[in-house]
Amino acid sequence: MSDLQNYLLIASPTMEDPYFSRTVVYLCEHNKEGAMGLVINQPVGMKLKELVAQADEEAEVLESRADDIVLAGGPVSQDRGFILHSTQEGWSSSLAMNSEIMITTSKDILSFLGTDSGPKKSLAILGYAGWSAGQLEEEIQSNAWLLVEADSEVLFDVPIHKKWEVAVQRLGVDVWQLGPDVGHA
Repeated sequence: MSDLQNYLLIASPTMEDPYFSRTVVYLCEHNKEGAMGLVINQPVGMKLKELVAQADEEAEVLESRADDIVLAGGPVSQDRGFILHSTQEGWSSSLAMNSEIMITTSKDILSFLGTDSGPKKSLAILGYAGWSAGQLEEEIQSNAWLLVEADSEVLFDVPIHKKWEVAVQRLGVDVWQLGPDVGHA
């Protein structure tokens, strides 16, 4: 299976794992050693203003961003933070995923995340999802996941409660047309 970095994994309607049911995962890395991704539609129960205050008590957060939802990126290292954001250089530890999307893991971005100095669009995420070598490929072959290329609209503009449905629509089907045998020919 070719490199799936910068794809969205969409949980099929038959996904049995309760953690991943109806999730959308942005794949940050996929290679022969395994895969790493960030769930982009599961709230963790924290607002951006709370996360920023934990990192920098002096940092200000615009009122329009204060109640942005922090996401649960996966079951691994839930105390580790990731900022998935529109392209903006200048942070200590950033990686460009493509021309529109970057991921930053350094704390310096948090002081600016909720201000006009931060990236125009962003998702604050705690934790990640990981797969060992061959594991994700097996799950895809068993129809646990559907795949579509990632785009910044689904990542940043679609409301969290609509991301799964919109991601499925990117496949060219209505979410309610998916049956239990999705992926089988």
